[in-house]
Amino acid sequence: MADRPPDQARNETPLERSDRNFAELLQELRVTQTGVQILFAFLLTLAFTPRFPSLDTVQRATYVTTLLLAVLAAALFTAPAALHRSLFQQNAKPAIVQISSRLATAGLGVLMLAFTGAVLLVVNVSLGLGAGIAAGGGTLLVCVGLWGVLPRLVRRTGLTSPRAPAPTDREPSERTR
Repeated sequence: MADRPPDQARNETPLERSDRNFAELLQELRVTQTGVQILFAFLLTLAFTPRFPSLDTVQRATYVTTLLLAVLAAALFTAPAALHRSLFQQNAKPAIVQISSRLATAGLGVLMLAFTGAVLLVVNVSLGLGAGIAAGGGTLLVCVGLWGVLPRLVRRTGLTSPRAPAPTDREPSERTR
């Protein structure tokens, strides 16, 4: 199997690959959807706290923008299930997987902005606008780094290759040095 091209390494039909890819995507969406639900619930409760009426215009705009971003992220992450349900048993699985993957990628981008907005809002209310901007910017950088840069670095280093040597194959062990 090591000599096969990466797309043939699993010895599966295109439909089997689509089924596997969709199952993997749904598992990823389960993880992200939980985060969106928690963030959305947190944002909904903020409007009903005693301190909410004292928010300034910037804080209210940040709140509303972040709330809408959380709604959009939730919609993007649940759209694959709706798409699958709408096209169920119509031989559309490869298209469902491709479109759902794009929806999930867009959802991650929107979720990144919602996380940034939530941190900006909470830190702004707690410590001031300057600290909020710094914390929001830090949140954005962490998400971009972990969700965008890290996967590209892994891809570039060849760690995704099926022939990548195990870490013990690259360096001699302590006994052989």
